[in-house]
Amino acid sequence: MVELAIAGGSGQVAREIIDALLATGNHNITILTRNDTPANHDLPGVRWRVVNYNDQNLLVEALREIHTLLSFIQPLSDPEGKIQKTLIDAAIAAGVKRFVPSEYGSAGTIDMPWWSGKERTREYLRQVNTKSKQKVLEYVLFQPGLFLDYLAFPYKTSKHIDPLQSIFDFQSCRAIVVDGHEDAIMTLTSARDVAALVARAVDYQGRWPEVGGISGNRMSVAQIIATGQGIRGRPFTIEKVRLEDLEAGVLKTSWALGKRHHSISEEQANNVATTVSIGILLSSSKGAWDVSTELNQLFPEYEFDDMEGFLARVWDGKS
Repeated sequence: MVELAIAGGSGQVAREIIDALLATGNHNITILTRNDTPANHDLPGVRWRVVNYNDQNLLVEALREIHTLLSFIQPLSDPEGKIQKTLIDAAIAAGVKRFVPSEYGSAGTIDMPWWSGKERTREYLRQVNTKSKQKVLEYVLFQPGLFLDYLAFPYKTSKHIDPLQSIFDFQSCRAIVVDGHEDAIMTLTSARDVAALVARAVDYQGRWPEVGGISGNRMSVAQIIATGQGIRGRPFTIEKVRLEDLEAGVLKTSWALGKRHHSISEEQANNVATTVSIGILLSSSKGAWDVSTELNQLFPEYEFDDMEGFLARVWDGKS
C-alpha cells in the first residue's frame, strides 16, 4: 500500500480523482484540510488531518511517511503560488518522493491571468530540481485540456464536476470563435478519463514524465462546431471576434459565459466571465489548449471517451 496525501481534497476535480484512487484499493489516503469538519468527511477509507498551509513545519509533520502528494489547491485562491511553494518545500523536507501540482487544464497559461499561479509553481519545481545534482522531487503536470463534460452544459455527466458553460454552447447551438483561427486546436477529455489516467499514473512504477498530457479528443475549433451541429441536428450561430479586440480586453459578442465556477463569488462573476471568455479565445488561438500525449503513450491500452459518442448520448432526444 502506498501512502498518499491530498491537499485541497474537497474540490470537484479532487473528488473525482479521489474516487478513482480509492477504487484501486492500492493506497492509504490522507486528506489535508483547513477545516475541522470537512465537507466530504464521510469518504470511506481515508484519514483526515487538519493543517495550516502557511505553516511549513506543521506541513512537514503531516507529510512524514507520505510517498506521493497530490495538490488540488485552487489557483484562484493561490494566485502567487505561495501555498503550493510551501507544500513543495514541506514535501522535500519530509522526504516525499512524488508531487502533483494543481493543473488539470491547458498546457499553456498565456492570456489566462487567473492561472498565473500555475506558471510560478511550474518554475519553482524546475528550480528545486536544477539546484541539486540529483532530482529531489519527482513531479508531473496533469494537463487534459478542457473537460469534455462542459460541452454537455447544463447537464451533469460526472459525479462531482458541475456543468460549466464554455465558448461552445451546445444547448443554444451557438459558439464564439476568433476570426481566422477556426483551425486552432483544442483538447477535450472527459472527467472520467482524467480520473482514470491519474489513478494509473499514481500506480505507475517507472519515472514520471514532467509533463503529463492527457488527450482524449484533439480537434480544431471548426471540427468541434461541426460535431455539435451534427449532434444537435441544426446549424450553430457563430459569433466571430477579432484578435485585436480581444488583445485590447474587448469582447464584442451578444453573449458570454453565464454559469460561474463554484470558486468565484457572485460579485466577481460578471467581470470574471468576460475575462475568462477573452482568455480562452486568445489562448486557444495561440495553441495553449493543444495538450501533449505523454499519458496516452504511457497507457496505450486505455480507451478514451469519444467526443461524438459521449455528447450524442447526452443530447439524444433533447430539443
